[in-house]
Amino acid sequence: MPHIATTNPVTGQVLKTYEAMSTEQLDAAIERADLAYRQLRGTTVDERARWMNAAADLLDAERDEIARIMTTEMGKTYVAAQAEVTKCAAAARFYAERAPGFLADQPADAAAVKATRAFIRYQPIGVVLAVMPWNFPLWQVMRFAAPALMAGNTGLLKHASNVPQTALLLEDVFRRAGFPEGAFTTLLVGSDAVERILADPRVRAATLTGSEAAGRSIAQIAGRELKRTVLELGGSDPFVVMPSADVDRAAEVATTARCQNNGQSCIAAKRFIVHTDVFDAFAEKFAANMAALRVGDPMDPDTDVGPLASERGRDEVHAQVRDAADRGATVLCGGELPSGDGWFYPPTVVTDLTPEMRMWSEEVFGPVAGLYRVSSYEEAIEVANGTSFGLGSNAWTRDTAEQERFATDLDAGNVFVNGMTTSYPELPFGGVKNSGYGRELSELGMREFCNIKTVWVGEGAASAGAGAHAE
Repeated sequence: MPHIATTNPVTGQVLKTYEAMSTEQLDAAIERADLAYRQLRGTTVDERARWMNAAADLLDAERDEIARIMTTEMGKTYVAAQAEVTKCAAAARFYAERAPGFLADQPADAAAVKATRAFIRYQPIGVVLAVMPWNFPLWQVMRFAAPALMAGNTGLLKHASNVPQTALLLEDVFRRAGFPEGAFTTLLVGSDAVERILADPRVRAATLTGSEAAGRSIAQIAGRELKRTVLELGGSDPFVVMPSADVDRAAEVATTARCQNNGQSCIAAKRFIVHTDVFDAFAEKFAANMAALRVGDPMDPDTDVGPLASERGRDEVHAQVRDAADRGATVLCGGELPSGDGWFYPPTVVTDLTPEMRMWSEEVFGPVAGLYRVSSYEEAIEVANGTSFGLGSNAWTRDTAEQERFATDLDAGNVFVNGMTTSYPELPFGGVKNSGYGRELSELGMREFCNIKTVWVGEGAASAGAGAHAE
């Protein structure tokens, strides 16, 4: 049986366990989702907006309790968890407000296609499976759920097995907000059940945020079943600092960018690529900032970095750091495994990295930064793009010509200039290369799970043009 449980990463204590759904329970949940889709697609976007706004109100009203559960389950600081709940409420309101425009019929050039009317209509496609990770246990789900439900789809959530309480409370929020029973359902199942769920003909698509291996598995199943997927598979984001940059500000933002969410973020900056002209100044300030961060109880408002979500995750991060150090890298701060309870790891900066070290090519999912020295713009781009990932990226320069070049040359789904990579409901989010495909958020994220239907209307049955070639 899969181990579905809340385990406090501060103490390692198992607080609550759940029994996985039986095959019969899972089949019943899929059936309810399919029936709810048949009901939801017949509602108006204004009705769905009322329910989505009600969900936002519940999130705001219950923010502190929801944040406490998230912190208890995966260790993010309580302050960060509160901000995550607030962000989810804002995203729900964003889609409640914008969905009517995003889903409105889009006129086409009727005369060009010999029609009296021609337009594009956006309609829901059905039940969508979401396979989600633990690191942003509410936000990762909401950025799928809000647009999907507003479009008229229904959702099945297979969440990470270490955040079951967060998963269940979100189902409860949507139910209490007024969405039909079964419109959003949390499935307490292990990863071994995903193939069966996605192969079910009542499930029409899937979205996954997770590892490359999980993405390949989902894509393989979906390809066989001819079902749509959106995959966000992590990254090893570059943070490039050029000579014209505000070095003090860059070093300050770099510290937050690396250690947000205890360093466990797909779009956290991980590889800091610094021009030799400002390398020493940046390295000194950055290492000092990282060393000054307070590691401790995530419920303490003065804590900057809480524990990693699992002992296994912490062991992996430490193994990557030790591999680099054993092969000649220099550890500027951190790098020592702390004693005592909990899965804590100190903010760490490692430099003098070389290609044979694991940190050169692997994503490090913890508060550990790799620092690289480069001598030119061209070398910076070469190092930045020299990875299999392509999710987010940062460039720091006050040279407007360089800003334009970075926007074009960085091989990533997101480029942030003189600021920290983050996600906004207003902007599309996703990656390239091994970071996945498809987009979440904005109108593009909503339309990923829509039938983009062409509608052509002529004057009569023969108006398409006798003898015309049609395809």
